[in-house]
Formats: sequence, structure tokens, C-alpha cells
Amino acid sequence: MKRIVQAIALSAAAATAVTAGAYKIPEQSLNSMALGAAYVAHTSGADTAYYNPANMAFMEDKQYIEGGLTLAHLPSNVYTLLEPFSGKSEDENIVIPNLHYVANAIGDFRWGVSLTAPGGLSKKWNTPVQKASAQEFTLKVLELSPSFSYRVTDNFSIGGGVRVIYSEGVVKSDASAIYAMGLAPAPFARDMNGDTVEFGYNLALSYRPTDDIALAATYRSKINLKEDGTATLSGIGPVYQGNANVTVPLPAALNLSISKTWEKTFTLELNYERTYWSAYDTLDFNYDPSIGAYAPVFDVPIPKNWKDTNTFRVGATVALGKTTVMMGFALDETPVPKEYTGFELPDSDAKIFTLGFRYQQTENLSWGLSFLYDSKDPFSLAKGEYFNPQSVLYQGGSFSGGGAYLTTVGLAYEF
Repeated sequence: MKRIVQAIALSAAAATAVTAGAYKIPEQSLNSMALGAAYVAHTSGADTAYYNPANMAFMEDKQYIEGGLTLAHLPSNVYTLLEPFSGKSEDENIVIPNLHYVANAIGDFRWGVSLTAPGGLSKKWNTPVQKASAQEFTLKVLELSPSFSYRVTDNFSIGGGVRVIYSEGVVKSDASAIYAMGLAPAPFARDMNGDTVEFGYNLALSYRPTDDIALAATYRSKINLKEDGTATLSGIGPVYQGNANVTVPLPAALNLSISKTWEKTFTLELNYERTYWSAYDTLDFNYDPSIGAYAPVFDVPIPKNWKDTNTFRVGATVALGKTTVMMGFALDETPVPKEYTGFELPDSDAKIFTLGFRYQQTENLSWGLSFLYDSKDPFSLAKGEYFNPQSVLYQGGSFSGGGAYLTTVGLAYEF
């Protein structure tokens, strides 16, 4: 076991990803949060510009603006093996903003714009073994997405837009604690940060065969995030301070959705999402050739071999006078095979439960509150199941906890 832990500094230290696990955040508005992102065919407010720009063609000819804030509470993950190898990550609290706008129609055309945070996570460990590979992993993603719609016929429209992504990443690892315990050959440490601006696109179709049925399809392109910055590496010989970069994908996603409304009061929406996570097959940090003695520690490509995933969502909307009540449920697959999991973000299949409301304060002004609970399944690794025999995870162990609690407040105005 001591040999296994010593190898953390030589292998797991290099496995701290700038991104890991299912780091996409689909809920980017009050309604979407309340419906568990089953919100593609039956969109109704300014957030239509983000979730299905084709539907802007069917909105009343006025301007819409909406903003919101989401507080994401990420409970700690717990890894259990035996002392001193067990550990517990820190709780995290993150604020996620969103802003949406839809303009008046210009003939059969219409435009809108959204500011969202469609991805990002934070994971921090202070327990000795886990800190050696994942002292901190932080990813921030901000998206500006101007979009348009064109009304082809009275019941069919198309839409699309540009995705402008700004991203920041931070990676820290510190093996000094296990070195002091005699479990590592050197006090290896890394402090890396980078950022990038990248571009993509989105496409949308919307068809309404009757007044009470809506069909929709949307597609968001893959965007490779090349986090380019600097790194400080230490532990053997002189400290390395120089350029560093790593490229990870914000994956493409296809949504197919259908909604049905009864008596203009109750709406049920079913949504299928296919996320193309298989684009993330290898994690490879790049440094200047002068990295020298640190190359075997920090410059080894790490296989990820993620898989494409399916998410099934259902959302219900009930109009009760001035109050609209919304609720949703989703089954969300993890893209991470167990044999390639890591302390940077242990991930597993999830069940998602949501609830919220919107209150029409005046003819033009509405506000509301919504909640989401992401319940992650616990999972275990059998001895020898992990891909790397030099990692402590090769000895097995179990992961529990994690998941997320999200609370969104939103305000909307029409004029």
C-alpha cells in the first residue's frame, strides 16, 4: 500500500483535470430550473433566446427581459478505504448568474441574446491522499449567445445563433502532507491557472401541428476549451515557472422535445438529451520543453475515455391564476466509466428533482423561485478495477455524497 501511495506524486498528481465529471449546467433560468431543463418545446419568456431560439417566432410582438441568480451548494464527496487513505472534500457554494432578452419582431425575423454559465464546477480536498492530486479543481464558463429566429410558416420556424465562450481554470495539487508521512518520494506541488475565449454555434427547429402540441429540436456544437496560462511546479530540483495549457471539450448536445397543453392550464413536456461526452478521451497537459525533471510527474497524458450519455426529462406546468407552478424529474447518466474516475470529480448516475413557481405581480412584471436537488448514486471500485495500478484507487474503495442543491430567484419584465 505504501508503494501505491508513493505513486500518487508520479501519476495521480498529473491526473488533476482542468475539467472532470459531468460539468455541464443546463438549468440557466427560473423556468428551466423549476422544470429540470424539460424546457425546449414549450418556452414562454426571454429565456427562449437560449433554450429554443426558433420559438421566438411564436412569441407576442413585444420585448422580453429576464434575469436570475442561482446559488449552487455542492455537498462534500466521501471516499472510504482505510486510514490514512480515506478522505472528504470540502462543501462548495457557487453563484451562477443568467440574463436573457428577446427583441420585437422584424417581419418574420426576430433576435435575442443570453448571458449564461453553461458549465463549471469546483472541487477541493484537504485530506492528505486526495490533496496530492486534487487540492483544488475549479472551472468557470461564461457564455454570450446572440440568436435569431425565422418564421417559415404559421406553425414552423427555425433558429440559431453564435456561442461566445469565456472560460477560466485553476488546478492545484500538493503532496507535501503524504511526503511528511513517508508516503511519497518528494513534496510534489502544482499551481496552474489559465483562460480562453472560444466560439461555437447552436441550431433550433420548432413545429406546432396544433395549438396545444409543440415539437422541437435543438443542437449545440462542441467547443474545445484550450485553457492557456502558467504553471508553477515544485518538488525536485529548481522550481518550474512557465507556460502551460490543456484542452478539454464543452460537449455537443442534441435535444428532442414534445409538449402538450390541456385547456391552456396544464402543460406536460418530455425531453430527451444526448450529450456527446466521448469527445473527452485524453487529458494532456502541455508545458515548455524545459520542464525537465517534472516531465514524469506532471506531463503524462491521462486516459479519460468518457462515453456519450442520455438524459430523460419530464416537466409539468400548471397555471393557477396569477401563479404558475412548475415541477420536473430527470434521469441523468454519468459520462465517466468507473475505472477512469478520479478525486478531481467522482461522478455517478443521478436522479434530479425540481420544483418552482412564478407569480405575475403586474401585467408586465413577474418573479419567482425554483429549487433543484441532484441526487448522485453512491458507487464502489473493486480492487484492480481502476485502470492505473500505481494509483491508490487501484486498491478499490467507495464514493458517496456529492450531488447538488440549487436555488434560483428570477425577475422578468415585458414591454
